[in-house]
Amino acid sequence: MSTFAYGYSRDGQPRMVISCLPFIDMGGEYTLKCLLKYRITNESRASGETVMAFDYKKEYREFYLPKERPEIVTVPPMNYIAVRGKGDPNIEDGEYQAAMGMLYGVAFTIKMSKKGSHCIEGYFNYVVPPLEGFWWQEGIDGVDFAHKDEFNWISVIRLPDFVTKEDFHWAVEEAAKKKKRDFSKAEFLTVDEGLCVQMMHIGPFDDEPRSVALMDRYIAENGYENDFSGTRLHHEIYLSDARKVPREKLRTVIRHPIRRTGR
Repeated sequence: MSTFAYGYSRDGQPRMVISCLPFIDMGGEYTLKCLLKYRITNESRASGETVMAFDYKKEYREFYLPKERPEIVTVPPMNYIAVRGKGDPNIEDGEYQAAMGMLYGVAFTIKMSKKGSHCIEGYFNYVVPPLEGFWWQEGIDGVDFAHKDEFNWISVIRLPDFVTKEDFHWAVEEAAKKKKRDFSKAEFLTVDEGLCVQMMHIGPFDDEPRSVALMDRYIAENGYENDFSGTRLHHEIYLSDARKVPREKLRTVIRHPIRRTGR
């Protein structure tokens, strides 16, 4: 449930709303993270002020902007728009490319709902979070990049906490009507990653084994081991547009589930 407090400008006029939403912090306890939203009054419109969009990458840097070296992190549960599939993601007009259309179709339907008749309680202006992916292959811990045709994947985009399952289902139906295509594969998915190792990988996707090797060495030296399972998977967060950024400059967060050695 959201709570609101009103702030005032120097001339005494209400200018912003603080919406406090509960989230789980690194210690696993509920706290309040204040999301600042500017309420544009007639005076602020006249002065040309604009609304500040909440950017998950900047507000949750520990999850989206790690350093270029391994680190341990505890990731709280998050909700996602998700589409599942199989096969090489590089196939032109393949299953993976179709999934992208569904993910972004639903994501921007939710974001732009503020301009339509569907009112989402607690809505605030935000930047659509980056594309992410969970990857696995049968019988393999982690992934084997040499056999992309054997990939299973769940492509996801994070949902703001104010989006309920009812809001999500509305967005899927609305996107299907507007795009005149089937969006039934889009699902509301909650993922609780928990204890993980992660780092920022700079460079082509095919060079990811180099960063994975650094992560494996780091956890072994610090008393941890990989903990892959049917629900704990190789996770990537894509911070660069691969269509526009040179391969050697691509930024990808790589995250693996871990546990204390011997547990």
